Amino acid sequence: MTTVYDFSARSISGEEVSLDQYRGKVLLIVNTASKCGFTPQYDGLEKLHEELSDRGLVVLGFPCNQFGAQEPGDEAEIASFCRLSYDVKFPMFAKIDVNGDATHPLYKWLKTEAKGLLGSEGIKWNFTKFLIDRAGNVVDRYAPTTKPEAIRKDIEKLL
Repeated sequence: MTTVYDFSARSISGEEVSLDQYRGKVLLIVNTASKCGFTPQYDGLEKLHEELSDRGLVVLGFPCNQFGAQEPGDEAEIASFCRLSYDVKFPMFAKIDVNGDATHPLYKWLKTEAKGLLGSEGIKWNFTKFLIDRAGNVVDRYAPTTKPEAIRKDIEKLL
């Protein structure tokens, strides 16, 4: 059986990261963008990370430029924006595609494990969120409009 631990991704600073390093943690995986109406959700994501990381939560951010070209910068620009604008300390990764022919393997798996509205697999917009349990399984998928604080109870059940 496949779990989140079977995947790896390039960090925002360029190193290949095995998601196996998060084994035993609860993960919240989010496709992000710096110029989106939902970008202020970085505040809520960082707050969850800060308040719940000691109990086992890790937020993982995956920048994506597929929705309205709202993540045009390179990795250095994205990292700087996240740090300076939202004091993001949770792990961020290099820009990826979440839909289409070049979809990152992690997102191919996430979308089959937790379908969206009306059973669709495609990611509809920035800040779609996937909650992963300590065993590496997808528990739920949340719409871009779902604020991070609204997911807190679901996260705490898994911690």
